[in-house]
Amino acid sequence: MQTKLDDRYGRTALPWRRRAFWIGVAVFAVAAIAYLVWITLQNSLDDISIAETGYLVVDERAVTVSFQATPPSGARFACAIQALDEDFGVVGWRVVEYGPFPDTTRSFTERVPTLALATTGTVKECWTI
Repeated sequence: MQTKLDDRYGRTALPWRRRAFWIGVAVFAVAAIAYLVWITLQNSLDDISIAETGYLVVDERAVTVSFQATPPSGARFACAIQALDEDFGVVGWRVVEYGPFPDTTRSFTERVPTLALATTGTVKECWTI
């Protein structure tokens, strides 16, 4: 009588293969979530915050770009700085490397040589090296 009720209401024990499958799925899910959390934290620790503070078109052959960078403490980093024309075409490009600094936020002004008259200068991207 009890086995009939157990079968009817689904209270039977799972076969070992089905139980092993669900344990494997749970372990995989936990490992995948842990990996995603680790990658997210690792990427956020390497981020460099950039705040552009201005630019100055010097002449037809140069533009200066001013910005503040906040890298991870003591990290070496590089920035790609570009000069753009009125159609947003790149007319100048420079990659500058910076040594580790004890300060967290530093101000920089970089001169970018251009091939034609630029109308703006900007920091394209910064990364740790």
